[in-house]
Amino acid sequence: MSRQSVFHVGMLAALLSLAGCASGPGGSIYVPAGGASRAPEPPQAAEEEKEPQVWRKSEQTESQEPEQRPERSNKPSYRDAGDDLSPAALSLVREADNLLSTGDAQGAIVRLERAQRIAPRSAEIYFKLSEAYVAGNKLGPAEQFTLKGLSLAGSDTRLQRAGWLLLADIRRARGNVAGASQAEERASAL
Repeated sequence: MSRQSVFHVGMLAALLSLAGCASGPGGSIYVPAGGASRAPEPPQAAEEEKEPQVWRKSEQTESQEPEQRPERSNKPSYRDAGDDLSPAALSLVREADNLLSTGDAQGAIVRLERAQRIAPRSAEIYFKLSEAYVAGNKLGPAEQFTLKGLSLAGSDTRLQRAGWLLLADIRRARGNVAGASQAEERASAL
């Protein structure tokens, strides 16, 4: 054996002996505050309690009626309605509108992101964020925020229509003519 191998074997033996000292024969060396050295015993179940009987599908008889599953639709599922805007979020949206009218898209995005943290389920804020990103010529995030807003628009057809038309404009600006016409069709179907 070479000197290096002997050294490695010696170090391994030293580490293993130290590891053995890390816990004593009583288990963990942790003692909780208050001086209790042992954890309380877990509660025991009463002998009279029985587990409820579980019927597996393979054990059920054939005479039961088959379970009816709801029909799946290819339309996206919407909540009934998104969140209403709080006064703080509404104030931030108004500030963002003023900044957008002066051409400060980045300032508007900052205000709208704050409003989004206040009301994370408001479709209106996501659509406003999308408009701010369009003004800043960032069409990828604008499309994503529009899609998120559509998912939160609920059954509000006014919001849905506005979202689909906004999405059509963004897709057309990105060169996705087919996607833009699909979004316009969705808007006109509402």
